[in-house]
Amino acid sequence: MTAGGPPHRPATADGEGAKGGLRTALSGLTTRGRSFLAAGVAAAVCAYVLGQSDLLRVGLLLAVLPLVCALVLYRTRYRVAGSRRLAPGRVPAGSESRVHLRIDNVSRLHTGLLMLQDRVPYVLGPRPRFVLDRVEAGGRREVSYRVRSDLRGRYPLGPLQLRLTDPFGMCELTRSFSAYDTLTVIPRVTPLPAVRLSGESLGYGDGRQRSLALAGEDDVIPRGYRHGDDLRRVHWRSTARYGELMVRREEQPQRARCTVLLDTRRAAHQGAGPDSGFEWAVSGTASALVHMLERGYSVRLLTDTGNSVPGEGSDGFAGASQESADAAGLMMDTLAVIDHSDGGPGLSPAYDLLRSGNEGLLIAFLGDLDEEQAAVVARMRQRSGAAVAFVLDSDAWGGALGTSARLEERLRLLREAGWTAVGVQPGDTLPELWQLADRQRTSAGPAPVGGTTTGGWT
Repeated sequence: MTAGGPPHRPATADGEGAKGGLRTALSGLTTRGRSFLAAGVAAAVCAYVLGQSDLLRVGLLLAVLPLVCALVLYRTRYRVAGSRRLAPGRVPAGSESRVHLRIDNVSRLHTGLLMLQDRVPYVLGPRPRFVLDRVEAGGRREVSYRVRSDLRGRYPLGPLQLRLTDPFGMCELTRSFSAYDTLTVIPRVTPLPAVRLSGESLGYGDGRQRSLALAGEDDVIPRGYRHGDDLRRVHWRSTARYGELMVRREEQPQRARCTVLLDTRRAAHQGAGPDSGFEWAVSGTASALVHMLERGYSVRLLTDTGNSVPGEGSDGFAGASQESADAAGLMMDTLAVIDHSDGGPGLSPAYDLLRSGNEGLLIAFLGDLDEEQAAVVARMRQRSGAAVAFVLDSDAWGGALGTSARLEERLRLLREAGWTAVGVQPGDTLPELWQLADRQRTSAGPAPVGGTTTGGWT
């Protein structure tokens, strides 16, 4: 952000005149300045009552000093510009970002003592304050500070505030810059091992259908030119026909699809804070999205409300028509601010969206499931090539010991419907559960439910 301008407010025709400016200057009197002014007035009154001229001179000196300081500070004219830079602007929860501040003196006069303060939310730490010595004409000063949050979200930084003070500390005037920046704290992303949950090693599977690319000149199916396309692929006949630059389509394998479902129902998750089950599910969703994008899948993020984060394509899947890093960034920004839903219709909206077509691999991070919602999840498997569910044990996340019988019943129901279902308890790590899901898929029977000493499931 950049901002600049004189730290004073001169008289204007449409707003505050000299009286308004003087009122602003007097409002900046510090406790010391107000004390001097009150003592001076009191001394002047006493001098008038007692008839002491010497006491009157002392009172006038005490009263005039803070007024003169306020007037001089208000009349100080110099221009400064401020800028802020975040490195980086998007960080995982628990990581630090450094904020660089720069102050430029764009006036022809040197400044006095400046006190710089940046406004930050309390979750990022205390407000940083800096004292800057006089800045020469055309000079600049650079300072930096660090921010860190264990809670994901989008946090505004700024506006930057510049506090001016006189040498006697009688008056302080604060001027704020207008611009601010935003720090995005995304969920933690855990690297996952490469397993064959869907029966294929890559998103470009050998058994996948390939798009048509006919060899005949008359049978070429062109598309519009995109930035970065090789000019040797320009199809001039189609360009002349459509009046815009067209290129030949290349034969490309059709990407496998993956939908990652996040259960955000408030009633399905116990506890709050960075160590809650809901935050574990959000972090797991982020890890699965990034992992599948890196493997070449076209990925879609879906919640229980039926909302999704679409990519460039009209089918709502990201990664097929844009860079994986861009797709991951878009989804991470969404997960940074995602919150609980009221859970009115349950998981039915997500099921209605999934049953409209074949969604390929389905990965679900689910909270507590009652009998009705477990049946809805079981039906989701009918339209999916493969389905993996990580079901949180709400009783354990709420503080109970051991694995609940209700969780075992829900896992059994999902496995009978064709799901690869794994229970999640506090302390479990997603990479271990990810490998467990792969072993469960390839084993003859379902894996038993229970915790191990390493936090995984056997």
